[in-house]
Amino acid sequence: MEAKSFVLKDVPNSERPRERMMTAGAEALSHAELLAILLRTGTKRESAVLLASRILSQCGDLRGLVDMSIAEMTKIRGIGTAKAVQLRAGIELGRRLAITQQGELPTIRKPADAANLLMEELRYLKQEHFVCLFLNTKNQVILKETLSVGTLNATLVHPREVFRAAIRCSSASLICVHNHPSGDPTPSPEDIALTRRLIDAGELVGIDVLDHLVIGDNRFISLKERGHM
Repeated sequence: MEAKSFVLKDVPNSERPRERMMTAGAEALSHAELLAILLRTGTKRESAVLLASRILSQCGDLRGLVDMSIAEMTKIRGIGTAKAVQLRAGIELGRRLAITQQGELPTIRKPADAANLLMEELRYLKQEHFVCLFLNTKNQVILKETLSVGTLNATLVHPREVFRAAIRCSSASLICVHNHPSGDPTPSPEDIALTRRLIDAGELVGIDVLDHLVIGDNRFISLKERGHM
């Protein structure tokens, strides 16, 4: 016997994600329900909530979606290009909100401030991402830019890319940040050597490299605090 399809119209109004959000608030919804609202529709055999639950199951958890490209998302049954674009847009808005503080530019006063800005974005990534925070004279972040995505254990970064971006946004100084997919933020000899190359290049163009942070799984190491700068 053919299995009966299950679609959202079969669900009572009081249990539908949109209606629940309107009556109970967004904080009352599960991950799957919030994801279902972004997806808007399910498939012929699944409601949006069931599709969202299956996506989360296949990704491992909500964090598994963060590192997925649009092409990777479309490989999941039930996710076409339109749904993948909607999900990527939602994730990107969340990332941008994470570095926004009541409409003001984030200010970096200590290494933990920079780490907190990027921890949730970088800690779960499966490849090394090299990110720069470009600061003005008040140590406010005026631009965050990913300059390189490497392999599981190496990131290729050239000083010219770093300082080209810094000059383009009229940055007074910068902080380099990259993640270790292993979760261990201990800097490698290559990390230390790269930092010294960037410091030397910064002295030539008059832009200070204030720090280089290595992000692990909910922990970080500042090369400046470790005496490598």
